[in-house]
Amino acid sequence: MATQTATSEPKKRNLKPLWIFLAFAALIVIALLPNDGSDLPVAGQRALGILAFAVILWVTEAVTYPISSMMILALTAILLGLAPGLEDPSTMMGTGESLKMALGGFSSSSVALVGAALFLAAAMQVTNLHKRIALWILSLVGTKTKALVFGAILVSIVLAFFVPSATARAGAVVPILLGVVAAFGLAKESKLAALLVITATQAVSIWNIGIKTAAAQNLVALGFIHEAFDVDISWGQWFIFAAPFSIIMSIALFFIMIKLIKPETDDVTGGKEVIRDQLKELGPLKRTEITLIIVSLLLLFFWATEGIAHPFDSTTVTIVAIAFLLLPKIGVYDWKEASSRIDWGTLIVFAVGISLGTILLNTNGAAWLSDAVFGSLGLDTMPILATIALVTIFNILIHLGFASATSLASALIPVFIALSVTLPNVDHIGFVLIQQFVICFGFLLPVSAPQNMLAYGTGAFTTKDFLKSGIPLTVLGYILVLLFSATYWQWIGLL
Repeated sequence: MATQTATSEPKKRNLKPLWIFLAFAALIVIALLPNDGSDLPVAGQRALGILAFAVILWVTEAVTYPISSMMILALTAILLGLAPGLEDPSTMMGTGESLKMALGGFSSSSVALVGAALFLAAAMQVTNLHKRIALWILSLVGTKTKALVFGAILVSIVLAFFVPSATARAGAVVPILLGVVAAFGLAKESKLAALLVITATQAVSIWNIGIKTAAAQNLVALGFIHEAFDVDISWGQWFIFAAPFSIIMSIALFFIMIKLIKPETDDVTGGKEVIRDQLKELGPLKRTEITLIIVSLLLLFFWATEGIAHPFDSTTVTIVAIAFLLLPKIGVYDWKEASSRIDWGTLIVFAVGISLGTILLNTNGAAWLSDAVFGSLGLDTMPILATIALVTIFNILIHLGFASATSLASALIPVFIALSVTLPNVDHIGFVLIQQFVICFGFLLPVSAPQNMLAYGTGAFTTKDFLKSGIPLTVLGYILVLLFSATYWQWIGLL
């Protein structure tokens, strides 16, 4: 009888139950630590325990983000409800009050803006307008590989203005680029595919920094800033602060990529025809696309002139735009078409993240954690540039463990807010915004951002390939943060 020579790969152990156990263990240990309430209220201590619980689940992805959010809601309502009140420690806070705090994030205007942004991204998907824009730009740049690299960056920049979802932008451009590669008869594992897909993906992350509405994590930070300082950052202000940074990073990305990966060919023969054929398949501009173009341009105008040409905030004008797009006969889609393309769990995660961060701020948990992490470094006596240098390194390293920048912002921005108020002679809002820009980096690993994972799933590149581009981009980004902090951001009054 023949013996089986092939050996099957060992089955990968499921560690999710272990991570869930460790998350609860961390929560229990932190909640039960001795505390007389003098430096940190009991509610703040329990909020820190819930934060540790959340971070372990977020980093390990032992459960999905929406499920972890529901667990956080339940724990917050119970543990804070049984904690001494913040104003009167002699009485319990009560589950009614704690549940109100747990659900507070759902009333944030930032959550409404994220919801509207998801509807806007769905409109792009229903009409295929984002695909048409990407194809049109690529048809203009030519089929030389350097031109395609430039085109991949340009597409990511243009879409960032109109598609408020990094994953949706990557989902639009990556398949088109792989189609161009296939036109030359090259496999998706080819160097040309790696070059183009990595370029587009890194450009998406770069412009998450440059544009306020390009990424949900920006709106998380702005929600906390509004809660802590009662200040709103307009779309135009954010653009002035961050767009020059992203422009320089985009130029650097072009030269890094063409030096880093040498493709099999310098000219993709047939690529032009593939793009032309895909545009032909889309057909002429439809009425719904024209409507969406007009609405998108009007939105961009209202976003960019917020507080200058009109009194309406970004959330209000975006909600009005979505209401118009949903109108029968004159809109571009109906509720069924829109809602089927929206990940409603994203809204839950977003709202719960804001709730948890706000609770950490209001219970002094964030201030206590900030002092525990940064207090021994003596940051309050350092020049602001040295402080930014140290905190930015901490921010970059912490990001290695997070697959969601939204979750990272939920965990860190309250801590950075608490830290900022202890620093003398520094603009608190500017300091926090700069760290939010760093939270958007996500350049190093495929697991650092959802758009990275979407691109990685195509098999066009390896983790090593991505890391090769991510290291110089992260180093350059770090240097630019320091350079801008010493010059441009001071000149325009951000610091």
